[in-house]
Order: sequence, then C-alpha cells, then structure tokens
Amino acid sequence: MLNQIHIVGASGSGTSTLAKAISKEFGYKHFDTDDYYWLQTEEPFTEARPIEERIKLLTADLQSHPKWVLSGSLCGWGDLFIPYFDLVIYVWIPKDIRMRRLRDREISRYGEDIDLGGKRYESYQKFIAWASQYDEAGREMRSRALHEEWLETLPCKVVRLEGDIEVEEKLDYLKELLVQRK
Repeated sequence: MLNQIHIVGASGSGTSTLAKAISKEFGYKHFDTDDYYWLQTEEPFTEARPIEERIKLLTADLQSHPKWVLSGSLCGWGDLFIPYFDLVIYVWIPKDIRMRRLRDREISRYGEDIDLGGKRYESYQKFIAWASQYDEAGREMRSRALHEEWLETLPCKVVRLEGDIEVEEKLDYLKELLVQRK
C-alpha cells in the first residue's frame, strides 16, 4: 500500500491542491513543505527556518502519522526523507496556466498590497520573476531541470501528471494506481 506520498512540482502547479484532495478522498494526513521551510513572520514567506529545525519538525510530524501526503519541494534540504516515500508524484502544467494561477492566488491572498506602491509589491514582483523561471532555469534553483534530476535518484515509484489535468481526473488515475498497489 502507498502510505507515504510526496507531491512535487513548480510553485502554482497544483501540488498543494492535489495533496488536499488526496487527503480528503483517501484519508491521508496532509503536510506542506512551506510550513517547515518558512518561519511564521509578519510578512509571510520571507525568512527561511534553519535547516536543522525544518528537519526536526517535519520528521516529528511524518513519524506521528502512518499515512500522509507531503506537498512541496524538498530539493536542497530534504533528501534524508527520500527513504520515507512509497510514491512521488511530479505535477507539471504549462507555464501560462501556472503563472495565471499564481497571480490569481497572490491577488486573493494579498489584494491591493501587491499593487504598485503596496507593501508587498516588491516581494510579489520578485516571487513572480522567480516562479516564471521554473521551466527554463538550470539546477541552481527550484526548476524543472532540478526536479527531473532529483526524480531520477528516487528508489520509489514516480508518477508524472503532466498537462492541464483537472484534480478529479488526477484523483481517478491515482485511485486506480492505489487499488493496484494494495
């Protein structure tokens, strides 16, 4: 049975959305790497938590639940979790769709704060510039190239969900896979 699932992909590709859906549909506990990577600060997503602390917190949570799904990227700090995974799901969607989703998400989260002159304008611009490089960048940053290289090192089953696929379709596919693996 596939009890420990990791979902990875670009920011805005739907890894968290898929993990939440798997959690609800199949009864997995959902964790997201952002909750471990970033410190809780007044301006979110600006101060990284020390690696040792991330590892300690995530280890405790993963070990406290026998059946979990972890969304987000561990590249660069979390390779020690690789032996935990029964399945890794790589999610990729076309850049134009992903960037539209990211912009919509940021507007929903921060509203006018990301407009020109807003208190989050600069951080929003930096984030969008960073996220837009995913498909073209090299392995020096979170990118498709880095994820592809990382996926090749995994000893577990890897499933690729590539394209603009609805969450329900992804769940249907995964349901068949999970039934076959029992």
